Amino acid sequence: MHAERHRGRAGIADFDFAQSPFVVIWETTRACDLACVHCRAEAVPFRRPDELSTDEAKAMLRRVRDFGRVVFVLSGGDCLKRPDVYELIAYGFELGLRMAVTPATTKLASPEAIGRLKDAGIARLAVSLDGSTPAIHDAFRRVDGSFEWGMKILEECRRIGLSTQVNTVIARHNVDDFDNLAALMSRLGIVFWEVFFLVPTGRAKPGDVATAHEYERVFEKMYELSKHAPFDVKATAAPQYSRVILQQQVAERRAGERSESPDTLTGGVMFSLSDGIGRARNVNDGDGFMFISHIGEIMPSGFLPIAAGNVRTDDLVSVYRNAPLFRELRDRSNLKGKCGVCEFVNVCGGSRARAYGMTGDYLESDPFCAYVSPRYRRVHEAASGVS
Repeated sequence: MHAERHRGRAGIADFDFAQSPFVVIWETTRACDLACVHCRAEAVPFRRPDELSTDEAKAMLRRVRDFGRVVFVLSGGDCLKRPDVYELIAYGFELGLRMAVTPATTKLASPEAIGRLKDAGIARLAVSLDGSTPAIHDAFRRVDGSFEWGMKILEECRRIGLSTQVNTVIARHNVDDFDNLAALMSRLGIVFWEVFFLVPTGRAKPGDVATAHEYERVFEKMYELSKHAPFDVKATAAPQYSRVILQQQVAERRAGERSESPDTLTGGVMFSLSDGIGRARNVNDGDGFMFISHIGEIMPSGFLPIAAGNVRTDDLVSVYRNAPLFRELRDRSNLKGKCGVCEFVNVCGGSRARAYGMTGDYLESDPFCAYVSPRYRRVHEAASGVS
């Protein structure tokens, strides 16, 4: 069923990530009425005076459009804290960008606001749900009623015909809630479930992250879910999911349960919008992905908070293509440890953000990957004198 949904889609497996990102996320503001335990942005209630102005944001959008029809996501904080958000969405839409928003699950996302977002040209609205019950979700977001408001947002989007996805952060607090979350997703009428795997940055601490083996079990459940779910499933900050998909599909072929060649696209490793464009190659920090902060800093991702330039002083296209930080991240021969010798390095590459968050070195191995390649095991045993 899942493979059938992708048949006929215009894939972009040959998309040149050295020249253009596929996804650009703009942190419109750090203002937000939630106080999430994990918040990458360490959000505050009020806007900062040094945020990008409307004119600066429009100039940024024009330059982003020079990459092509990339996916452009307005994030935060809460993008609805900016009064000019509707004007900027309409401007990006007119430029030809594929616009999406991730508003906070608060009363700012009213039916009127959702209607205005749709009229401005949003292709999809994403809602965060981090637990299958109000108790789990609201404790994570630290505002009572957040879960209920998220459900109201989804209901209103269904009523007006606006495509929706759910974003879920998987961490220690809810890793055992995954099955219940999956059952909930199947009842929400969404087209996409984006499962984020916590990166220790911002308010998130290393102790908040679930173990590598717990994540591995979630990956396996995601793959099984992707075969029959009425929505697409994607992992974010977890390129290891690509490796799990290939391993599962190879095993199915050997068992005579699969006739097609292994293909990560049919396992849901993609970011797609309503025009049916998806991808088969995994996007990683700085490799097909670019993040712009509320004050214009150009970063590989919001989870890898190292600035390579600023849109106020630097050309963002040139920064993405030529900045040493971005070039180093895209060259996977630079990776160290078990990631560097892994046979899945090109399809996975490990989370560069999580490596940085845990070790301070974005080229180190992802410490939350459970897989150890035979080559690394041999090298390690040889170095240890094990025969």
